[in-house]
Amino acid sequence: MSKIVVVGANHAGTAAINTIIDNYEGNEVVAFEANSNISFLGCGMALWIGGQISKPDGLFYQTREEFEAKGVSFHTECGVDRIDYDAKKVYGTDKDGNEVVEDYDKLILATGSLPIIPRFEGGDLENIQQVKLFQNAVDVVEKLKDPAIQRVAVVGAGYIGVELAEAFQRHGRQVTLIDMAPTCMSTNFDPEFSELMAKNMADNGIDLRFGEGVQRFEGENGKVTKLVTDKNSYDVDMVCVCIGFRPNTSLVEGAGIETLPNGAILVDHTQKTTRDDVYAVGDCASIFNNSDSGKPGYIALATNAVRSGIIAGHNICGTTVEGPGVQGSSAICIFGYKMAATGQSAVAAERNGYDVAVSDYVGIQKAAFVEEENPEVKIRLVYDKTTRKLLGAQMASTYDMSAGIHMYSLAIQEGLTVDKLALLDIFFLPHFNEPYNYYTMAAYQAMLADK
Repeated sequence: MSKIVVVGANHAGTAAINTIIDNYEGNEVVAFEANSNISFLGCGMALWIGGQISKPDGLFYQTREEFEAKGVSFHTECGVDRIDYDAKKVYGTDKDGNEVVEDYDKLILATGSLPIIPRFEGGDLENIQQVKLFQNAVDVVEKLKDPAIQRVAVVGAGYIGVELAEAFQRHGRQVTLIDMAPTCMSTNFDPEFSELMAKNMADNGIDLRFGEGVQRFEGENGKVTKLVTDKNSYDVDMVCVCIGFRPNTSLVEGAGIETLPNGAILVDHTQKTTRDDVYAVGDCASIFNNSDSGKPGYIALATNAVRSGIIAGHNICGTTVEGPGVQGSSAICIFGYKMAATGQSAVAAERNGYDVAVSDYVGIQKAAFVEEENPEVKIRLVYDKTTRKLLGAQMASTYDMSAGIHMYSLAIQEGLTVDKLALLDIFFLPHFNEPYNYYTMAAYQAMLADK
């Protein structure tokens, strides 16, 4: 049996530890976590900030005490300073400044990601916030109790920025959403879909300022009062910067461990790195993107982190489990409007060199004669004209149509063509769908378009 050290205990690290402890007896497991808490569901932060849930307790699904009851040794509030990969030793420093050293037989790196924070002039002013950790969310919730904070700017219009904009508006604040891109959520959706969400936010009172780059912040008495872009300036009382994330991989620098150009640790389908006995999981690691020919890429999602932790936990204990790769499936719900996506957008697929075609379709959820709410669903399939393989899908509605994205995700994973999807066996019952369901009609339309 082995002594296994896990560096980082959020989603990926937690999944790896549970897999090892729950399935394999006799291993000694030691974990390092720089934070005071573990297993924080950051995707629920905006719900708490916006008052849609009353308390944050449910955003944690595992505790240190639960792990210790299973026999795991835990060093919380203990950052790892360096790792000697030749001697197989991990060196950390606890909150009291004491050095902590643990040797290992096998190592799992689950160091996660770090927010991208450009060094803006005035960036150290008070009330300029990051929103990644639980402590960040606590700061924001406390500051929103101050009635003097009325004008809030959110920098970055990806998923987190859009969710925060809604959260602040629900608190009655004046919200400005700023991004250099021409629209919101441009990484996940094509403009035709992103614009649906942009309209939704504008209709709900969010001031959208796209195509603008932040230049600096100005302040009075140490607090931020103005945000200046390359086109305008805005009076603000608080700013949340959520531009994006990068892999937290400084611990592998100079260690002979291969990385992607962005610094993500390169792993195989078992989560093993290019160094013996070292595995990497979650946001610090690469992942195989099935929608882009199975190439190693970087898709930082909690679902991917959990899966990678499970895979590493089994393999490090001797059971071969190979990850099938991912499609980067994701979704968002803002002011009741829901959007979901999997695989590549048309913009991304063209950038990656595919012979891209799209099929756009609009349908209703249930049979037209059903006399009840029957929302419209918009759908886009992205596929390769040459191979006919599905590359991506996007959906939008006030209805929860996310089951369709799961189906398309599996289709991409298995390399299905739009032609096979076109006549897929899907049941019909008026309570649920139309006889010619939009899931297949979008593919059927693609099949006919190229005849």
